[in-house]
Amino acid sequence: MSIWEALAVFAAGIGAGTINTIVGSGTLLTFPVLLATGLPPITANVSNALGLVPGSISGAIGYRHELRGQTRRVLRLGGIALLGGLAGAILLLALPSSSFDAIVPVLVGAALVLVLFQPRLAAAIKRRREARGTEAHPEGGAALLAGLFLASMYGGYFGAAQGVLYLSLMGLLLHDSLQRINAVKNILGAVVNGIAAVFFLFVADFDWTAVLLIAVGSTIGGQIGAKVGRRLKPAVLRGVIIAVGVVAILQLTLK
Repeated sequence: MSIWEALAVFAAGIGAGTINTIVGSGTLLTFPVLLATGLPPITANVSNALGLVPGSISGAIGYRHELRGQTRRVLRLGGIALLGGLAGAILLLALPSSSFDAIVPVLVGAALVLVLFQPRLAAAIKRRREARGTEAHPEGGAALLAGLFLASMYGGYFGAAQGVLYLSLMGLLLHDSLQRINAVKNILGAVVNGIAAVFFLFVADFDWTAVLLIAVGSTIGGQIGAKVGRRLKPAVLRGVIIAVGVVAILQLTLK
């Protein structure tokens, strides 16, 4: 790897750490850059997953104030994310990369629709429950657990726009502010990247130079993202999520 390639990977790591903390989809920055340096797709994907772990942890630390009072929720959802992430990492090595090419843009598109209309959908669901005389599950119920498991499986497999999926699911099924949900999203991302990284350490090839450059860059980006993200108003944050998601769909479908 030349000095210019190393600088490009480092810069992509900073950008990915920042975007992952605010929304997700940082892989859309780092993965193409790693491919441009000449790494094979699987090696690039594995190296990327390993490198982004410190960035996810950094972003979670940056959002520590919004995590107060959510310990039980984090443990519950984190366990589901761990299982899903491990399943996705196993699928990465067992299935061809083309397996998810058709379904991923559809998943991200559906997530964006949920994010865009989440306030109206949540209000409609609430009115319907009140009409039936039933109460919502305070932690999202089985629907949230199933959705997060599938999103985490996808995250362990590739991870582009994984954060968008998390935010759309939790935003619709949890009665909490978008910033507090975003803080939980960062924890779930760290869990998925972490379990996938541990698995890859033993069974897959990776490039230590790329891993270290992305790790340092994403750690810096995680702190930047936390400072920027928590200052965004809900409507603005929702707009950023949608914008990043649209870019993700375009890149995934036009690659």
